Amino acid sequence: MSRIAYFGPQGTFTEQAARTFVEESTPGIGAAPEMVPLDTVPDVLDAVRVGGADAGCVPVENSVEGAVPATMDSLVEGEPLIAVGEAVLAVRFSVLVRPGSDSASIATVASHPHALAQVRGWLAEHLPRASAVATTSTAAAAVAVRDGQFDAAVTAPVAATHYPLQVLATDVADVRDAMTRFLLLRRPPHLSEPTGADRTSAVLVVADRPGELAMVLTEFALRGINLSRIESRPLKGRLGAYRFYLDFDGHVTEPRVGDALAALHRRSTRVRFLGSYPRADRTVSPAAPNTDAADYAEAAEWLARVRAGGPG
Repeated sequence: MSRIAYFGPQGTFTEQAARTFVEESTPGIGAAPEMVPLDTVPDVLDAVRVGGADAGCVPVENSVEGAVPATMDSLVEGEPLIAVGEAVLAVRFSVLVRPGSDSASIATVASHPHALAQVRGWLAEHLPRASAVATTSTAAAAVAVRDGQFDAAVTAPVAATHYPLQVLATDVADVRDAMTRFLLLRRPPHLSEPTGADRTSAVLVVADRPGELAMVLTEFALRGINLSRIESRPLKGRLGAYRFYLDFDGHVTEPRVGDALAALHRRSTRVRFLGSYPRADRTVSPAAPNTDAADYAEAAEWLARVRAGGPG
């Protein structure tokens, strides 16, 4: 039986995302894997690195609060891991309380900081006298409410199936179209097969030269590759120095994508490939004119002919 570690405890959105990968029969995780909740994102990724789990599911970014720093930092620390799948979940929260509680009795509401930020307006309207308290996860908040530490928890809906709590409200969200994106990661050399609707992720450190980041981004434009996300995180111990996280359309096995990654490797002081995997929305990003596999093959044949002394 395979094992999937996820950012727990039980009842988080990450558990829901991990179960999505099972339902979609993501290669390599089996039909009925053991689900293993762990306390932190670094714990999940370390479990995969040392073989304690076959795969790990972690949140990457939220459409309201942005990137998840713990995931971004953990992906570049330690042995490399490869993303093999992506899931995107609509963010709708439930507010859980101990049985018999009502709105008037709630003085404290606990949850992960990202969750609290996404229901701030709802709390102000429905629980204006309650104080918000940050916890390590939405599910940890549910545990704390169960144990009597706080009065209410803002959680993923799945938490109601794990804890003996009462649902005070559900489908709660200030931003109705808020989404959170998750990745499923495995140890190399696991690489997802290309589907035609893929995304590739990488992280790099550019050389400290004027215009170098602009030149790096030009490598994508020259090959007609859509760059869908770029974020920076500071290099620890070096004020003003950053690493850049990139998501772009295509699969590493495509000539244009492989060519772009090779160019990044030449230009940058460090590149870490984070994986090529099916997009959650299965949207196909067509290659720009003169950049598909056939164009690259024809150009390679022409160059080989010229180098052999043939006609150009």
